[in-house]
Amino acid sequence: MNNQLFFQLSTLGASVILLFGITLLWRKSMRSYAETFKWQSVALSLMFIVIGYLGKDPELYAVAAALFILKAIIIPNYLRRMEKRFGDDRELKPYVNVATSLVLAGLFVLLAYSVTRPLVMVSDLPTRAGMPLAMGLIFVGLFLIITRKKAMAQIISFLVMENGIALLAALGTYGTPLIVELGVFLDALMGFLVMQVFVYHIHDTFETIDVDQMNELKH
Repeated sequence: MNNQLFFQLSTLGASVILLFGITLLWRKSMRSYAETFKWQSVALSLMFIVIGYLGKDPELYAVAAALFILKAIIIPNYLRRMEKRFGDDRELKPYVNVATSLVLAGLFVLLAYSVTRPLVMVSDLPTRAGMPLAMGLIFVGLFLIITRKKAMAQIISFLVMENGIALLAALGTYGTPLIVELGVFLDALMGFLVMQVFVYHIHDTFETIDVDQMNELKH
């Protein structure tokens, strides 16, 4: 019964986290991007708590707390500061339109099921049903990075993809060691801070954070 409950909760949790990622495909403002990432991170933190509780791994409580502090509080605060500095620049015309993006997102999820099928078939973990959804989130995050024109949107897309990697690690290993997860979070924070520095320099130099406009400046 416990495994069945675990199976259902892991599938539901991974579905919600993936849905937050797909929601970004039709978001326009940077504020909505940041809010969506924040709530996705909250859902991911809760997922770690569920895995820690049902898997009897108390270390995951510390991981969930670190994840919540970093991704639901610290990074969103940085994003709000960047929004105040650069203005709420809207992602009006991504490289791929919304309708096509949603169709491709569905195909990415199907691809994720195909890629993870051999692993899911041989796994007896109660979290295995959520693994294709986590892989789908990674694909969607990568797609967002490629198709967004605004540098801030690309940064948030990178963070969303990293959430997918963290979710896949937790589901695929039935909980990962604390030191490994904290190392991943620190890498994500450092990557975010480095990208923030680049965005500030780009804005100061070109007076825009639109990647498409910067490409035009080269010509």
